[in-house]
Amino acid sequence: MKTIVKCTALLLAWCGLSTAGAVPNAVVDVVQAPAWVERAAQRRPLAPGMVLENRDRLLTGEGGRIAVRLADGSALQLGEGGAAQLNALQQTSEGVFNAALDVARGGFRLTTDRFRRPADRRVINVRVGALTVSVRRGDVWGRAGVTQDIVSVLDGRVVATHPQAEVIALDVPGQVLVADRGHAPAPVSMVSAGVLANWVAETGLSVVAGPVQQRGRWGLDFGRFDQSTVLALYDRLQAAGYAVRIRPVREAAGYRYALRLAYLPSEGDARQVAERLQQHLHVPQAVVVAPAAGR
Repeated sequence: MKTIVKCTALLLAWCGLSTAGAVPNAVVDVVQAPAWVERAAQRRPLAPGMVLENRDRLLTGEGGRIAVRLADGSALQLGEGGAAQLNALQQTSEGVFNAALDVARGGFRLTTDRFRRPADRRVINVRVGALTVSVRRGDVWGRAGVTQDIVSVLDGRVVATHPQAEVIALDVPGQVLVADRGHAPAPVSMVSAGVLANWVAETGLSVVAGPVQQRGRWGLDFGRFDQSTVLALYDRLQAAGYAVRIRPVREAAGYRYALRLAYLPSEGDARQVAERLQQHLHVPQAVVVAPAAGR
Protein backbone atom coordinates (compact mmCIF):
# COMPACT_ATOMS: atom_id res chain seq x y z
CA MET A 1 0.00 0.00 0.00
CA LYS A 2 2.83 2.40 0.87
CA THR A 3 4.43 1.76 -2.53
CA ILE A 4 1.19 2.70 -4.31
CA VAL A 5 0.72 5.87 -2.26
CA LYS A 6 4.30 6.99 -2.87
CA CYS A 7 4.03 6.26 -6.60
CA THR A 8 0.80 8.24 -6.90
CA ALA A 9 2.14 11.22 -4.93
CA LEU A 10 5.31 11.41 -7.00
CA LEU A 11 3.34 11.21 -10.25
CA LEU A 12 0.98 14.03 -9.24
CA ALA A 13 3.88 16.22 -8.17
CA TRP A 14 5.79 15.50 -11.36
CA CYS A 15 2.80 16.16 -13.63
CA GLY A 16 1.93 19.45 -11.95
CA LEU A 17 -1.76 19.32 -12.81
CA SER A 18 -3.20 22.77 -13.39
CA THR A 19 -4.88 24.39 -10.39
CA ALA A 20 -6.49 27.73 -9.64
CA GLY A 21 -4.18 30.77 -9.53
CA ALA A 22 -1.81 32.29 -12.04
CA VAL A 23 -2.29 31.18 -15.63
CA PRO A 24 0.39 28.57 -16.47
CA ASN A 25 2.63 29.24 -19.47
CA ALA A 26 1.63 25.98 -21.12
CA VAL A 27 -0.96 23.31 -20.28
CA VAL A 28 -1.72 20.05 -22.10
CA ASP A 29 -5.23 20.33 -23.48
CA VAL A 30 -5.75 17.21 -25.62
CA VAL A 31 -3.75 13.99 -25.87
CA GLN A 32 -4.10 11.31 -28.51
CA ALA A 33 -1.82 8.60 -27.14
CA PRO A 34 0.92 7.57 -27.38
CA ALA A 35 2.57 10.80 -26.30
CA TRP A 36 5.18 11.68 -23.69
CA VAL A 37 7.02 14.54 -22.06
CA GLU A 38 10.72 14.34 -21.22
CA ARG A 39 11.86 16.42 -18.26
CA ALA A 40 15.22 16.19 -16.51
CA ALA A 41 16.06 12.93 -18.34
CA GLN A 42 12.78 11.32 -17.24
CA ARG A 43 9.94 10.38 -19.59
CA ARG A 44 6.27 10.28 -18.61
CA PRO A 45 3.07 9.96 -20.66
CA LEU A 46 1.27 13.23 -21.28
CA ALA A 47 -2.08 13.76 -19.62
CA PRO A 48 -4.72 16.47 -20.06
CA GLY A 49 -4.29 19.27 -17.55
CA MET A 50 -0.55 18.67 -17.14
CA VAL A 51 1.39 21.91 -16.66
CA LEU A 52 4.47 22.10 -18.89
CA GLU A 53 7.74 23.83 -18.09
CA ASN A 54 10.68 25.35 -19.90
CA ARG A 55 12.92 22.79 -21.55
CA ASP A 56 10.18 20.14 -21.55
CA ARG A 57 10.48 17.95 -24.65
CA LEU A 58 7.19 16.73 -26.14
CA LEU A 59 7.14 13.47 -28.08
CA THR A 60 4.44 11.64 -30.03
CA GLY A 61 4.49 8.08 -31.30
CA GLU A 62 2.68 6.34 -34.13
CA GLY A 63 -0.83 7.77 -34.31
CA GLY A 64 -0.08 10.16 -31.45
CA ARG A 65 -1.10 13.82 -31.45
CA ILE A 66 -1.29 16.52 -28.81
CA ALA A 67 -2.65 20.03 -28.33
CA VAL A 68 -1.12 22.45 -25.85
CA ARG A 69 -2.78 25.64 -24.63
CA LEU A 70 -0.39 28.55 -24.13
CA ALA A 71 -0.88 31.37 -21.63
CA ASP A 72 -1.79 33.91 -24.32
CA GLY A 73 -4.61 31.71 -25.62
CA SER A 74 -2.66 30.27 -28.54
CA ALA A 75 -2.86 26.57 -29.39
CA LEU A 76 0.10 24.40 -30.34
CA GLN A 77 -0.60 21.08 -32.04
CA LEU A 78 1.98 18.38 -32.71
CA GLY A 79 1.39 15.52 -35.13
CA GLU A 80 2.48 11.88 -34.95
CA GLY A 81 6.14 10.99 -34.79
CA GLY A 82 6.89 14.49 -33.56
CA ALA A 83 9.45 16.02 -31.22
CA ALA A 84 9.29 19.60 -29.95
CA GLN A 85 10.89 21.44 -27.04
CA LEU A 86 9.44 24.35 -25.09
CA ASN A 87 11.88 27.16 -24.32
CA ALA A 88 11.82 30.75 -23.03
CA LEU A 89 8.23 30.51 -21.77
CA GLN A 90 7.58 33.77 -19.96
CA GLN A 91 4.85 36.22 -19.02
CA THR A 92 6.48 39.60 -18.49
CA SER A 93 5.39 42.23 -16.00
CA GLU A 94 4.26 44.30 -19.00
CA GLY A 95 1.81 41.58 -19.99
CA VAL A 96 3.75 40.21 -22.97
CA PHE A 97 3.85 36.45 -23.51
CA ASN A 98 7.11 35.05 -24.90
CA ALA A 99 7.89 31.56 -26.13
CA ALA A 100 10.51 29.81 -28.23
CA LEU A 101 9.39 26.46 -29.62
CA ASP A 102 11.89 24.10 -31.21
CA VAL A 103 10.27 21.55 -33.55
CA ALA A 104 12.98 19.00 -34.26
CA ARG A 105 10.83 16.38 -35.98
CA GLY A 106 7.34 16.08 -37.41
CA GLY A 107 4.49 18.44 -38.17
CA PHE A 108 3.09 21.23 -36.01
CA ARG A 109 0.43 23.91 -36.11
CA LEU A 110 0.38 27.12 -34.09
CA THR A 111 -2.83 29.14 -33.97
CA THR A 112 -2.85 32.42 -32.06
CA ASP A 113 -5.92 33.78 -30.32
CA ARG A 114 -6.52 37.04 -32.13
CA PHE A 115 -9.39 38.11 -29.87
CA ARG A 116 -7.83 37.49 -26.47
CA ARG A 117 -4.52 39.31 -26.87
CA PRO A 118 -3.26 42.05 -29.26
CA ALA A 119 -0.38 41.12 -31.56
CA ASP A 120 2.05 43.37 -29.68
CA ARG A 121 1.39 41.42 -26.48
CA ARG A 122 2.83 38.18 -27.90
CA VAL A 123 6.22 37.05 -29.24
CA ILE A 124 6.37 33.39 -30.27
CA ASN A 125 9.28 32.05 -32.30
CA VAL A 126 9.11 28.55 -33.76
CA ARG A 127 12.23 26.89 -35.07
CA VAL A 128 11.43 24.27 -37.70
CA GLY A 129 14.72 22.61 -38.55
CA ALA A 130 16.77 25.41 -40.11
CA LEU A 131 13.79 27.74 -40.51
CA THR A 132 12.64 30.07 -37.74
CA VAL A 133 9.16 31.61 -37.83
CA SER A 134 8.15 34.61 -35.75
CA VAL A 135 4.43 34.68 -34.99
CA ARG A 136 2.59 37.56 -33.41
CA ARG A 137 -0.82 36.98 -34.96
CA GLY A 138 -1.59 34.17 -37.34
CA ASP A 139 -2.13 30.51 -38.04
CA VAL A 140 0.94 28.64 -39.27
CA TRP A 141 1.70 25.03 -40.13
CA GLY A 142 5.10 23.46 -40.61
CA ARG A 143 7.07 20.23 -40.69
CA ALA A 144 10.66 19.44 -39.76
CA GLY A 145 11.81 16.53 -41.90
CA VAL A 146 15.00 14.54 -42.30
CA THR A 147 15.99 16.26 -45.53
CA GLN A 148 13.56 19.18 -45.83
CA ASP A 149 11.79 21.77 -43.69
CA ILE A 150 8.46 23.36 -44.65
CA VAL A 151 6.46 26.29 -43.32
CA SER A 152 3.09 27.52 -44.63
CA VAL A 153 0.81 30.32 -43.46
CA LEU A 154 -2.89 29.52 -43.09
CA ASP A 155 -3.98 32.94 -41.88
CA GLY A 156 -2.46 36.22 -40.75
CA ARG A 157 1.19 37.11 -41.21
CA VAL A 158 4.41 35.47 -40.09
CA VAL A 159 8.06 36.28 -40.70
CA ALA A 160 10.55 33.52 -41.50
CA THR A 161 14.34 33.56 -41.25
CA HIS A 162 17.05 31.16 -42.41
CA PRO A 163 20.82 31.31 -41.94
CA GLN A 164 21.30 31.43 -45.71
CA ALA A 165 18.53 33.87 -46.68
CA GLU A 166 17.09 37.30 -46.02
CA VAL A 167 14.00 37.80 -43.85
CA ILE A 168 10.92 36.44 -45.62
CA ALA A 169 7.32 37.50 -44.93
CA LEU A 170 4.42 35.09 -45.49
CA ASP A 171 1.06 36.87 -45.46
CA VAL A 172 -1.10 35.12 -48.05
CA PRO A 173 -2.93 31.91 -47.06
CA GLY A 174 -1.33 29.00 -48.86
CA GLN A 175 2.11 30.57 -49.21
CA VAL A 176 4.81 28.02 -48.47
CA LEU A 177 8.52 28.19 -47.77
CA VAL A 178 10.63 25.07 -48.37
CA ALA A 179 14.26 24.63 -47.39
CA ASP A 180 16.31 21.53 -48.13
CA ARG A 181 18.73 20.78 -45.32
CA GLY A 182 22.04 22.53 -45.86
CA HIS A 183 20.65 24.83 -48.55
CA ALA A 184 18.97 28.21 -48.73
CA PRO A 185 15.16 28.08 -48.98
CA ALA A 186 13.51 28.06 -52.40
CA PRO A 187 11.47 31.12 -53.44
CA VAL A 188 8.09 31.43 -51.74
CA SER A 189 5.43 29.49 -53.64
CA MET A 190 1.74 28.67 -53.36
CA VAL A 191 0.08 25.32 -52.69
CA SER A 192 -3.44 24.24 -53.52
CA ALA A 193 -6.19 24.11 -50.93
CA GLY A 194 -6.17 20.32 -51.21
CA VAL A 195 -2.48 20.01 -50.40
CA LEU A 196 -2.84 22.45 -47.54
CA ALA A 197 -5.78 20.48 -46.12
CA ASN A 198 -3.71 17.27 -46.20
CA TRP A 199 -0.86 18.98 -44.37
CA VAL A 200 -3.16 20.38 -41.71
CA ALA A 201 -4.71 16.93 -41.22
CA GLU A 202 -1.29 15.65 -40.13
CA THR A 203 -1.64 17.62 -36.90
CA GLY A 204 -5.42 17.37 -36.58
CA LEU A 205 -6.77 15.54 -33.55
CA SER A 206 -8.74 12.87 -35.40
CA VAL A 207 -10.33 9.92 -33.63
CA VAL A 208 -8.30 7.40 -35.64
CA ALA A 209 -6.41 6.28 -32.54
CA GLY A 210 -8.91 7.39 -29.93
CA PRO A 211 -8.05 10.76 -28.42
CA VAL A 212 -7.82 11.38 -24.71
CA GLN A 213 -9.32 14.77 -23.96
CA GLN A 214 -9.38 16.96 -20.87
CA ARG A 215 -13.16 17.16 -20.72
CA GLY A 216 -13.79 13.55 -21.80
CA ARG A 217 -15.90 11.68 -19.24
CA TRP A 218 -15.55 8.09 -20.40
CA GLY A 219 -12.84 5.74 -19.21
CA LEU A 220 -11.39 2.24 -19.21
CA ASP A 221 -11.16 -0.07 -16.20
CA PHE A 222 -8.52 -2.79 -16.58
CA GLY A 223 -9.60 -4.65 -13.46
CA ARG A 224 -8.32 -5.16 -9.91
CA PHE A 225 -4.91 -6.61 -9.16
CA ASP A 226 -2.42 -7.23 -6.39
CA GLN A 227 0.25 -4.59 -5.86
CA SER A 228 3.07 -6.18 -7.89
CA THR A 229 0.80 -6.97 -10.83
CA VAL A 230 -0.78 -3.51 -11.00
CA LEU A 231 2.62 -1.80 -10.81
CA ALA A 232 3.97 -3.94 -13.64
CA LEU A 233 0.91 -3.19 -15.78
CA TYR A 234 1.07 0.49 -14.84
CA ASP A 235 4.72 0.68 -15.95
CA ARG A 236 3.95 -0.99 -19.29
CA LEU A 237 1.10 1.38 -20.12
CA GLN A 238 2.99 4.46 -18.92
CA ALA A 239 6.00 3.52 -21.05
CA ALA A 240 3.67 3.08 -24.03
CA GLY A 241 2.40 6.64 -23.58
CA TYR A 242 -0.90 6.09 -21.75
CA ALA A 243 -1.48 8.08 -18.54
CA VAL A 244 -3.23 5.41 -16.47
CA ARG A 245 -4.00 5.84 -12.78
CA ILE A 246 -3.95 3.44 -9.83
CA ARG A 247 -6.70 3.47 -7.22
CA PRO A 248 -6.62 1.32 -4.06
CA VAL A 249 -9.81 -0.62 -3.33
CA ARG A 250 -10.47 -2.14 0.10
CA GLU A 251 -11.80 -5.70 0.00
CA ALA A 252 -12.55 -8.28 2.68
CA ALA A 253 -9.13 -9.90 2.31
CA GLY A 254 -7.25 -6.59 2.18
CA TYR A 255 -6.40 -4.10 -0.55
CA ARG A 256 -6.61 -4.65 -4.30
CA TYR A 257 -5.70 -2.02 -6.88
CA ALA A 258 -7.80 -0.79 -9.79
CA LEU A 259 -6.11 0.54 -12.92
CA ARG A 260 -7.94 3.09 -15.06
CA LEU A 261 -7.45 5.29 -18.10
CA ALA A 262 -9.66 8.39 -17.92
CA TYR A 263 -10.74 11.39 -20.01
CA LEU A 264 -11.93 9.56 -23.13
CA PRO A 265 -14.52 11.64 -25.02
CA SER A 266 -17.00 8.94 -26.04
CA GLU A 267 -17.94 5.29 -25.64
CA GLY A 268 -16.74 4.57 -29.18
CA ASP A 269 -13.34 6.11 -28.47
CA ALA A 270 -13.04 4.10 -25.26
CA ARG A 271 -13.80 0.82 -27.04
CA GLN A 272 -11.34 1.68 -29.80
CA VAL A 273 -8.53 2.35 -27.32
CA ALA A 274 -9.33 -0.85 -25.39
CA GLU A 275 -9.08 -2.94 -28.56
CA ARG A 276 -5.86 -1.26 -29.61
CA LEU A 277 -4.19 -1.78 -26.24
CA GLN A 278 -5.19 -5.42 -26.06
CA GLN A 279 -3.99 -6.04 -29.61
CA HIS A 280 -0.65 -4.22 -29.40
CA LEU A 281 0.28 -4.43 -25.71
CA HIS A 282 -1.57 -7.64 -24.78
CA VAL A 283 -2.99 -6.08 -21.63
CA PRO A 284 -6.16 -7.42 -19.97
CA GLN A 285 -9.38 -6.59 -21.78
CA ALA A 286 -10.60 -3.31 -20.31
CA VAL A 287 -14.20 -2.53 -19.42
CA VAL A 288 -15.65 0.75 -20.68
CA VAL A 289 -16.68 2.97 -17.78
CA ALA A 290 -19.63 5.28 -18.47
CA PRO A 291 -19.76 8.88 -17.11
CA ALA A 292 -22.52 7.95 -14.64
CA ALA A 293 -20.22 5.41 -13.05
CA GLY A 294 -17.70 8.11 -12.15
CA ARG A 295 -13.93 7.99 -12.61
